[in-house]
Amino acid sequence: MRGGAWVWNRKDRRGMADEDQQQTQGAAAGTGMFENRLRKNAKRLRKWARAQGLTAFRVYDRDIPEYSYAVDLYGDHAHVVEYPRRKAHAKGGTTDTERAEVLAAVTAVLGVPTERISVKTHTPQPWGRSQYGRVGQGSERLVVEEQGLKFWVNLGDYLDTGLFMDHRNTRARVRTEAKGKQFLNLFAYTGAFTVYAAAGGAAGSVSVDLSNTYLDWAEDNLVLNGLADPRHVLIRADAKAWLEDQARHGEERFDLIVCDPPSFSTSKKMAGNFDVQRDHVRMLEHLQALLSPGGVLYFSTNYLGFELKDSATRGLEQVEELTPRSIPEDFHRKEIHRCWRMVAPSR
Repeated sequence: MRGGAWVWNRKDRRGMADEDQQQTQGAAAGTGMFENRLRKNAKRLRKWARAQGLTAFRVYDRDIPEYSYAVDLYGDHAHVVEYPRRKAHAKGGTTDTERAEVLAAVTAVLGVPTERISVKTHTPQPWGRSQYGRVGQGSERLVVEEQGLKFWVNLGDYLDTGLFMDHRNTRARVRTEAKGKQFLNLFAYTGAFTVYAAAGGAAGSVSVDLSNTYLDWAEDNLVLNGLADPRHVLIRADAKAWLEDQARHGEERFDLIVCDPPSFSTSKKMAGNFDVQRDHVRMLEHLQALLSPGGVLYFSTNYLGFELKDSATRGLEQVEELTPRSIPEDFHRKEIHRCWRMVAPSR
């Protein structure tokens, strides 16, 4: 009560005690529901992951609205991300209590001790992958396996781990199509797509990212898989500016391109900023200019409100949206990205 005081008689106190007991019972029931779902998912997905050659996969993806968490396994470590809800705790237990219960369930069901669980909170941003930011320092890197390849991940220093697992299906497509081709990875991040292209027998590749940290990480991933080679070039540059310059003045053409830009990006190292909705028409025009005849472009965005303009794909021979087929089986929520496969005309 604002500006006043509560006066409790015996009846008031008994009523509050009863309510507290009901809330505790409700929280316990909810925790049991979460634990049961986690156990059911883990039993099915661990078997599935072994068959797929995965040691990094999602075991819980906000399946139950009351428990808005994503739980991923990275080898013998767990990565837990909380997605805060505005109204989720208007009734019932506190957020701290719920979080403790969720972590206890992760330990009990998945067998991961607390010291090997990384916990983060996803704070919604108006634009972009907020996960790119650094949130810690000095966490030990781990190696995980994915479909016969290996990748370094860091569960503690960044909101993202270094491997976007939701793009696993598209990476597999790239490996299948890469043999003998020149490959471009724009907004390359830690180079997972480049590793897949190189493993698929790409004749050469160019990976472009503004961050030295991520390019070094990409090189480490190539080395880890025995794929480091002068034919696979890593370029530190503003991807948007680099693309514009290459489309206007460059002579190199690519048979296979992956472009997975952030929704919004700005940096002191950039000229201006990048907005995927505002800039995608011009960007796709430039990408078409870099495609060889019959070349393939995979374009993806995690901005779910994105609208692909007709003018952006004018001149392409084929445009196919792969969503939701591009999202792996271990992702319960299919609203994580959108993805297209675009094909240039064969002249």
